[in-house]
Amino acid sequence: MKVVVCIPARYGSVRFPGKVLAKLGGKPVVQWVYEKAAATSADEVLVATDDLRVMEAVQGFGGKAVMTSPHHPSGTDRIWEATQSSGADVVVNIQGDEPLIAVESIERFIRLFRERPELEMATMVVRADRKKLEANPNIVKAVLDKDHFALYFSRACVPFLREGGEDCGVYQHWGVYGFRHETLERFVSLPEGMLEKCEKLEQLRALENGIKIYALIAERPHGVGIDTEADLREAERIIAAQGGLG
Repeated sequence: MKVVVCIPARYGSVRFPGKVLAKLGGKPVVQWVYEKAAATSADEVLVATDDLRVMEAVQGFGGKAVMTSPHHPSGTDRIWEATQSSGADVVVNIQGDEPLIAVESIERFIRLFRERPELEMATMVVRADRKKLEANPNIVKAVLDKDHFALYFSRACVPFLREGGEDCGVYQHWGVYGFRHETLERFVSLPEGMLEKCEKLEQLRALENGIKIYALIAERPHGVGIDTEADLREAERIIAAQGGLG
C-alpha cells in the first residue's frame, strides 16, 4: 500500500500573504511541515502549490513540489490534481501552515490506514476546553459516535451543554485528512452540499453523501497554525522554549 503525504501550500492568503514561505527558526514554514512528514513511514511526500516561489523554495531545500492550477476551490481539489499520477493508495493531507504538528501524530495517522483497510476517510481531533472554544467560530468542533466516527462538524460549540446537563466533552477539529484514492476521487466529484454551504466546512460534503470519517484522537495539541504574523511570533516563542520542534 502506497501512502503519499501531500501538503497544499498556496502563496496567497488574505490575512498573511506568503505565510508558507515566512521564516520560522531560520527555515520556511512549509519546510517544517515537509521535514516532519518525511520523518514518517510515508512512501512519498510532496507539496502541491500554485506559485513558482513556493515551488522553488521547496526544491531549494531538497523537497518535491508539484505545480497545480490556481483556480481550485479547495485544498482537497489541489491534492487530487497533485496526486493523480502518484500511484497513491492513500493520500494524507497536511496543511502547509502547520509547522508545530508532531511527527508522532502524522505517523499514527498513517498507521491507522495501514491497519484498518475498511476506513474510507479519516481526520484528527483533540480534546479541548469548552470555554475556550464556545465563543470562537473559527475553531471547528467535532461530534463523534462511540466508535470515533464523526457525526458532525460545526463552528458552533457542539454538543450544546444545557443547564443541568452532563458535559460529555468537546473535540477541536484539526485540518488533517486521509483518503483512500477512490474516496478522494469521489469526494472531489461531488457538488458542494447544503451543510457545507451553510457552515463553510468542506468535510460536511462527505457526511452528507454517506462517506464515513473516522476521527483519530490526538494525544496532545498541535500548537498554533500560522494564519497571522502574530501566530508566527508565537511559534517562534514555542521553538525557543522547547529548543526545537518535535
